[in-house]
Amino acid sequence: MTVNTPLCFRGKKILAPMVRVGTLPMRLLALDYGADIVYCEELIDIKMLQCKRVINEVLETVDFVAPNDRVVFRTCERERERVVFQMGSADAERALAVAKLVESDVAGIDINMGCPKEYSTKASMGAALLSDPDKIESILTTLVKGICKPVTCKIRILPSVEDTVNLVKRIEKTGIAAIAVHGRKKEERPQHPVHCDVIKAISEAVSIPVIANGGSHDFIKEYADIETFQKATAASSVMIARAAMWNPSVFRKEGFCPLKDVMQDYIRYAVRYDNHYTNTKYCLCQMLREQLETTQGKKLHAAQSTQEICEAFEMGDFYEETTAIFEAKKASLETKVQDEDDQTEDPDVIKMAVRFDKREYPPQITPKMYLLEWCRKEKHPQPVYETVQRPLDRLFCSVVTVAERKYRSTLWDKSKKLAEQAAAIVCLRALGVPEGKLCEGENHLINKRKRGDQEPLISRDHGEDLAEPSHKKANFIEGTSDVNVPKMPR
Repeated sequence: MTVNTPLCFRGKKILAPMVRVGTLPMRLLALDYGADIVYCEELIDIKMLQCKRVINEVLETVDFVAPNDRVVFRTCERERERVVFQMGSADAERALAVAKLVESDVAGIDINMGCPKEYSTKASMGAALLSDPDKIESILTTLVKGICKPVTCKIRILPSVEDTVNLVKRIEKTGIAAIAVHGRKKEERPQHPVHCDVIKAISEAVSIPVIANGGSHDFIKEYADIETFQKATAASSVMIARAAMWNPSVFRKEGFCPLKDVMQDYIRYAVRYDNHYTNTKYCLCQMLREQLETTQGKKLHAAQSTQEICEAFEMGDFYEETTAIFEAKKASLETKVQDEDDQTEDPDVIKMAVRFDKREYPPQITPKMYLLEWCRKEKHPQPVYETVQRPLDRLFCSVVTVAERKYRSTLWDKSKKLAEQAAAIVCLRALGVPEGKLCEGENHLINKRKRGDQEPLISRDHGEDLAEPSHKKANFIEGTSDVNVPKMPR
């Protein structure tokens, strides 16, 4: 078991959590330039609880993947002891469930209690929590008692200094490791002066580390200003948001790097970790700022893919080389997985290389329906489908058991439904039974419908079988554990 050194929140320079900015490329770049700790962007508890933890062997990352296959949170070994996972939550049990989901892959857990945006406050999260101290106490106490990693929270100040200090004292008693304070009220915006005096009053009133935030507009123009802001607030550490978004080399003791170099460094990480091009483009636009109308800025604005972004920054060769490396690695891993499958494969499984193409079948008629009908006619138990998902490429394979024999396709499919249909096709062909294709002529299941058969054989969901319980067993291969495959949204 790996023993991690607990995070220390004193004397640190920290990348603040920023929506759309605090993704993996920016966090790694900030660490390269000298940040001690990096916070991810706020991620909502309900969204995270829908995710599955997947080890991405090609990128060498840990991905938390939503049911629609979108990567909600991606991290890697490089930041594991430096990244704090920030979540939006208004429920102690949900917060704890998310914390346990990500705990082994991050250095700490933070609760956002300062976001003033409506999407957060209308769900009683973010700054809305500031008016509910009991809920704050419940969430933080539950987390502190429920996980081994340090817990922090990030707040904004209240209308009065006294109320703010009293709230922070109550928060301190929950046992959290540190508190970040954005020195503005929830209705104030970046152009309003940061209230250093309030942060200072908090720092002097509590014994836990206080992390000062909100100094980009008034204080932090370069590295030396970080210490100035820290002294003005008497804080233990400084958290930097917009100044780092504009140029993450603000963390560099030796001073800023040329912006072009910074942007190219960012792009390298974006390509290396397969960051979505829209997120990459957004972050680069924040760095260009007033240069967006330059030739470079217009090329960036026009880019519609990661490759086009690379070409806009004269990095086309880097993109080609990196993607070629990934494709080769993916092919090698697929070969290895196939070899392992062949070695562990049940020799009694009947296999064929087939795929289900719904264009070859009448509307709402599928091989699974034909197989179920055949089993009923022959008085066999209903088909049993066992489906697994491969973490390497998230493709599915299904094995169907009929009359104590197993059947599967050797081809992996992009969805659980397609994999099951392919397995049914293999079984039907091995048995010499019609599978319902248009080329087979008259379709008795269609005729059944025309005769007004009352048995609900056909669903409204493009061929899913309403009358087919079939005792399906579905597993999702994630690292070393199997959990249920999530149902596809209707």
